[in-house]
Amino acid sequence: MSEIVIEPVTRIEGHAKITVFLDEAGQVRDAHFHVTQVRGFERIAQGRPLHEMPSLMARICGICPVSHLIASAKACDEILGVAVPPVGLKLRRVMNLAQIVQSHSLSYFHLTSPDLLLGFDSDPANRNILGVAAKAPEMARDGIALRRFGQEIIEKLGGKRVHPAWVVPGGVSAPLQAEQRDAILGTVPEAHARAARALEWYKENMASWEDEAAVFANFPSMFMGLVHESGNAAYSDGGLTMVGSDGKVHLDKVDPRPYWEYFGEAVEPWTYLKFPYFKPIGYPDGMYRVGPLARVNVVDQLGTPAADAELAEFRWRLGRYPSSSFHYHWARLIEILHCVDMVGEILSEPDILSEEVRARAAINRREGVGVSEAPRGTLFHHYRVDKDGVVEWANLIIATGHNNLAMNQGVLQVARHYIKGEHVEEGMLNRLEAVIRAYDPCLSCSTHAVGQMPLQVEIVSTEGQVVRRIGRTGD
Repeated sequence: MSEIVIEPVTRIEGHAKITVFLDEAGQVRDAHFHVTQVRGFERIAQGRPLHEMPSLMARICGICPVSHLIASAKACDEILGVAVPPVGLKLRRVMNLAQIVQSHSLSYFHLTSPDLLLGFDSDPANRNILGVAAKAPEMARDGIALRRFGQEIIEKLGGKRVHPAWVVPGGVSAPLQAEQRDAILGTVPEAHARAARALEWYKENMASWEDEAAVFANFPSMFMGLVHESGNAAYSDGGLTMVGSDGKVHLDKVDPRPYWEYFGEAVEPWTYLKFPYFKPIGYPDGMYRVGPLARVNVVDQLGTPAADAELAEFRWRLGRYPSSSFHYHWARLIEILHCVDMVGEILSEPDILSEEVRARAAINRREGVGVSEAPRGTLFHHYRVDKDGVVEWANLIIATGHNNLAMNQGVLQVARHYIKGEHVEEGMLNRLEAVIRAYDPCLSCSTHAVGQMPLQVEIVSTEGQVVRRIGRTGD
């Protein structure tokens, strides 16, 4: 048996490799997506006082720190036993929507559009954002501007673009000022126009990628996300909903906080990324997907007029529950448009300048769970504290982890479709990476495996034979 190894996987956040295992006939026997880094924030959090947790957890990621701020703060809210003032909730939501815009823009324009615009088989030296700028300068400018739109909102609200400390237990640390509101609202129309232009280009060209869409993790699964009682998308609150590709509802707007009733977490010896699965079905068959494609599949509608019109076209062209992970790209663009418009709607509400934005309290509970939607999907933070509010235990289920089973199955599907024998073209290998990029994984966020995570060292002879394996387990 021989192997094809892609290391590192490019144009993603974090460090990973792909291994394709070939049998004696040169056919693909198996494939793995390995996450090769470990960060362990679950252990780092132990011994820290509760009030530090949101800012500490924001350090998990420089791309989506706001997601961790919000999920962490919500877990702290529960431990404090407080109800966050309504305007505090709205302002948290605005910051989260802004982060989704900037993160989705980075994913689509900087990491994915080189494949779409230049071709999966194009020269890898040009297959990057500079190549995009050379061939389609307006597209590149739109991507940069949309990312800046989200980043500047985060900066105006939180004081800085990366790791803002403004989201705190009980709400946010300071109210919104009129000049901040007006400055943000002034940028919404242009951002809307840029998002709409990106959507039109994508729809005009999507027939070019039909071959890839047919095999990029195109299989039945369940989809999960947070949904309002109204059926609209919920990014910072709402009930947990899980729907199958066949339309079967497995969870219907349930309280997401007792997540251990719904999900188990498995580990494998060849990756530091956990494998969450749906408990009623078991591991590994209890596979589900989260993120943009999952969110547009589980909602009735998004909740803003332009985005709902785009969602209707998405469903008309692809069906009610499209299963190819290639369609994450289209769903991501629809969410950019929706989030831009939601920022405008929320900041136009008459009470948005209220100074009542934070509730304060002492430790009233020993345990709390915070759940929110990150750009890549549903995010869980779970803490237990002692009587003084010092963290004794933490567990994180990160959006990228939810997609781990699907990413591995997707890599295997693409490998079996494109690889026939040991001789492969570069474009075929790029497609293996591209199926991972469709999920926009954030690996620094997600490598916090707990339990028995094996570490194995292999000693290999000059002939390439493994002569000894040394292993240990740790927790």
